[in-house]
Amino acid sequence: MKQQSKKILVVEDEVKISEVVSSLLESKGFTVFCADDGKRALEIFKREQISLILLDLMLPGMSGEDICKTIRKISKVPIIMLTAKSEERNMIEGLNIGADDYITKPFSLKALYARVEAVLRRSNADLASIYQKNSFHQGDLEIDMESYLVKKKGEDVKLTPIEFRILVAFVKYPNKVFTRDELIMAAFGDEFEGYDRAVDSHIKNIRQKIEDDPKNPGYIATVHGIGYKFIGEADAS
Repeated sequence: MKQQSKKILVVEDEVKISEVVSSLLESKGFTVFCADDGKRALEIFKREQISLILLDLMLPGMSGEDICKTIRKISKVPIIMLTAKSEERNMIEGLNIGADDYITKPFSLKALYARVEAVLRRSNADLASIYQKNSFHQGDLEIDMESYLVKKKGEDVKLTPIEFRILVAFVKYPNKVFTRDELIMAAFGDEFEGYDRAVDSHIKNIRQKIEDDPKNPGYIATVHGIGYKFIGEADAS
């Protein structure tokens, strides 16, 4: 299977900064998408499986803070904020609303890339870095990331390690449409050995264990011609 590059979304309205940052990341092997306003950024995010977002705070229309809050309602994707606001209170506010890191302008490309690598390493090491316990459909399905436990209607579900990692990848990106290769990369990175079609067998097995009716799934839906997405409704935390 050919390895796919990670996708980074750069949300920046200063063209020169956007071009320089994009050039750097592309030279490091990333696939880069650029947006100069919030509407465009959210459109790209919903369409692509983004691994990390570089987000300017001072944007026309929708602010970077509002974009961050909107994305945090649906995803745990890592976010690094880029801004000319250097006051401590601004940094604290950015971290409090869900940013993973913060870098002020002007910044060196070397420093920026070091932040990108560090945040991606943390994200890869812990797929569920924000919520350790997740519950769906009024407690029908419970996933405990810390204990590696899954419960269906209060009863333990015995998932294999591979099945558990695939399920966690879905939970991390709710409503994101995964191709088979993207799902493998999200769950395993470079560690997966096998064919992408093996994912179908794992999905079938997971459905048998967590769905009320595997033929009419309420958690993992098939997107014909593309792949799969997680449609479970998260309970309020």
